Amino acid sequence: MDIKNSKAPVSTTTIDKNIIDAKTNNIYEAIAVISRRANQINSHVKDELTGKLDEFATFNDSLEEIFENKEQIEVSKFYEKLPKPHSLAVQEWIEDKIQYKNLGEDEKSEI
Repeated sequence: MDIKNSKAPVSTTTIDKNIIDAKTNNIYEAIAVISRRANQINSHVKDELTGKLDEFATFNDSLEEIFENKEQIEVSKFYEKLPKPHSLAVQEWIEDKIQYKNLGEDEKSEI
């Protein structure tokens, strides 16, 4: 997953419903798959950001000494400018980069 070089839009865009549900023929199933992927992306980005910000952590008990670290601010701004996880997941769905398996369909075909 290359979040930094993704083609996903940073701002809100309208996407044709038919493009989203073309693979599943069910918009709800497609949205469920996309939302699970967005949760995975979000947890990955959160872990990555927390790891980078932990490098700048200071362990002072004094509230009087709060320093603004320029490098920490730059890292935070960089992550703020990235596309949102749901936008990345939708872009991956459109580009066929998400693999999924419908377990319920095998049960339906046997009935």
